[in-house]
Amino acid sequence: MSITLPAAGAASIALEPALDAAELLLRGRRIAVLTGAGVSTDSGIPDYRGEGTPVRRTPMNFSAFLADERSRKRYWAGSHLGWKHFSSAGPNEGHLAIAALESTGAATGVITQNVDGLHARAGSRRVVELHGAMRRVSCLTCGQTFARADIAERMTRENPWLDEPDAGQLGPDGDVQIERVDAMVVPDCTVCGGLLKPDVVFFGEFVPTTVFQAARAILRGSDALLVAGSSLVVNSGIRLLDQANKRHLPVVIINRGETRGDKRASLKIEAGTSEVLAGLAERLG
Repeated sequence: MSITLPAAGAASIALEPALDAAELLLRGRRIAVLTGAGVSTDSGIPDYRGEGTPVRRTPMNFSAFLADERSRKRYWAGSHLGWKHFSSAGPNEGHLAIAALESTGAATGVITQNVDGLHARAGSRRVVELHGAMRRVSCLTCGQTFARADIAERMTRENPWLDEPDAGQLGPDGDVQIERVDAMVVPDCTVCGGLLKPDVVFFGEFVPTTVFQAARAILRGSDALLVAGSSLVVNSGIRLLDQANKRHLPVVIINRGETRGDKRASLKIEAGTSEVLAGLAERLG
């Protein structure tokens, strides 16, 4: 079953049939919540594929990051500017609704493909970050970890030109496309001098086994799966949907635009995530 809602600004009464259908599937069940970039668009962080998305760009490849100094310079320059946007963004109504579902016991936890950390800031306690988090940085040589805010302060001191106005566009992974990179001083580990990398999964990397096991644990302890703001193009998300289908769990997908799981969902709601999640939290709480 699929329900398409009018664009934002239409009468809220159009939301009621969708909420009725979702409530019928989810009430009395323990819900695992899987989120993607669409949940954070109302916080000012763009989606990968939604309407108004910036021109598609090639994500940072892990092999290029390791092998090519200029690739590291370009990544760190853009990532630093993206971090400024991320750190100033706040949780939106959708994040708060998911935290409310968890606090009332309706949700068992949230599994997110986002690296912005907004679920934890909204109050969610059991959060599995499938693709890592921008707020942490690790040394690839000695394993020392650093707070991203501390690295950002250091980068600003060593690269004052980064504070100049920039015309680049922010991406969902916290990167900004810029051209001026030759003058970039890349941060290194203050313990061993090794390569630093934000704790996010680059293209060409795999989700760590322990992280995916934690996500599976949330799903195993649940009776339903609620997917919000994800097109399910990334394999980590579709694998969880596969497991929910194998157990014949109700699956509700909230997303503007087609997803890889639409035909396997019990209900697809074509709408913005914030308004639908807020409505579900009110009903199920």
